[in-house]
Amino acid sequence: MNMEIGFVGVGTMGFHMVRRLLEAGHSVVACDTRAEALARVTALGATAANSPREVADRTETVMASLPSLNAVLAVATGKDGVIEGKKVRRFVDLSTTGAQMAIKIAEALAKKNIVQIDSPVSGGPGGAERGTLAVMVSGPPAEIETVRPALSVFGKVFVIGERPGMGQTMKLANNFLSATAMVATSEAVVMGVKAGLDPALMIDVINVSSGRNTASMDKFPKSILPRSFDYGFTNGLMDKDVRLCLDEAKALGVPMRVGEVVGEAFGQAARQFGPDKDFTTIIKIIEARAGVEVRGKK
Repeated sequence: MNMEIGFVGVGTMGFHMVRRLLEAGHSVVACDTRAEALARVTALGATAANSPREVADRTETVMASLPSLNAVLAVATGKDGVIEGKKVRRFVDLSTTGAQMAIKIAEALAKKNIVQIDSPVSGGPGGAERGTLAVMVSGPPAEIETVRPALSVFGKVFVIGERPGMGQTMKLANNFLSATAMVATSEAVVMGVKAGLDPALMIDVINVSSGRNTASMDKFPKSILPRSFDYGFTNGLMDKDVRLCLDEAKALGVPMRVGEVVGEAFGQAARQFGPDKDFTTIIKIIEARAGVEVRGKK
């Protein structure tokens, strides 16, 4: 069944999601603060809107893919936000906000009879482009089933639970593991290079051994060994996600000592290299301390 879907935030991730929705036969009303981003999706067949409120005036289902908690809160509940729309019935948040923000938005939207559906995704720009994202959904079962056909074009849908924020908790746990793999693999490979090992050979061995992980399989071959540092996820976003995970763990009374170290590492990377630089640059901090450089053979 084809749907009419509103979409706010058509950047790196959102562009591919909108493209896949259009290719699947859904119609999309899109909004973004950047004219060039909006132009890319209207060129594919999306219709432009001037504000989240206008999107919510024209569609029953509004999705959002945004980089920060404040952006999501403003789009959902602020002036000219989704909450002021005349037609909207459900807000599907594809962003990573953490459970507490998801609950806050859900409670605000409920006063206007708008249902919040948490739907954070994992898999990065490549997964968004290929339609292989993990889509972690929580919300009322009937509402999830209504949007499942649209969410399925993004990748595999996992229904995490019914309470607001449960999908967010799942996403934070996943991204914490991804961040940890990046830091730990960087330390391991830098140690090997310091001892005279070939880093490309190390990655080959790791990837058929018990140390295999997402950093060794994807990030190192694509972005670190060639020194391109262009995987497509920023230091600022990873720093945000790990901090959200630590906040949630603290609220639940769960100690995260490894998480604290990983959070400090990405905080330093964001400060030293900039929050907009690729998160694979974190290895440069470890390289500098060891006095070596991890580089694949040309």
